Amino acid sequence: MNCSKVMDLIYDEDSMPLYYQIQVGFHTFFCRDCAQKIENYQAARMIMKEDFLQPSADIENSIMEKIAIEEDIQTETEHAHNSPGVLSTRGWVIAGLIIMVSLITAFFGLDFQNLASESGMSFMLPVGITIGIVLTTYGAFFIGSNLKELSERFGL
Repeated sequence: MNCSKVMDLIYDEDSMPLYYQIQVGFHTFFCRDCAQKIENYQAARMIMKEDFLQPSADIENSIMEKIAIEEDIQTETEHAHNSPGVLSTRGWVIAGLIIMVSLITAFFGLDFQNLASESGMSFMLPVGITIGIVLTTYGAFFIGSNLKELSERFGL
């Protein structure tokens, strides 16, 4: 067994089979360089296993304070999202239904019927475009403001 093979085996010393342990022991008996390297490696490993660097209480406290601050900020953000000034999903649906009903009932008004009969079909194109723009804008704002809830609900 050569020196590089022995050093590769030493780094995985915990799971080394007995056969390789015997070969490494035999090699280090005759090779003083490998024996010295293995001894240095094992000494360094023991130092690292025992608390080589004691944990600093100052660092631990400052990290825990930052985590607490982040949790407070997250809680405030979630609370602000549910505050009275922000529309809930239920509020958005109710507002959407009101918009839909108002757009649909506009076709049943007396003035609309008179205006549509006098202007002809050229009047229907701008009305259709206006209704499309209103519904598309409302849908975009609804989805944009409730993206988190919608993605959780539909698993996206």
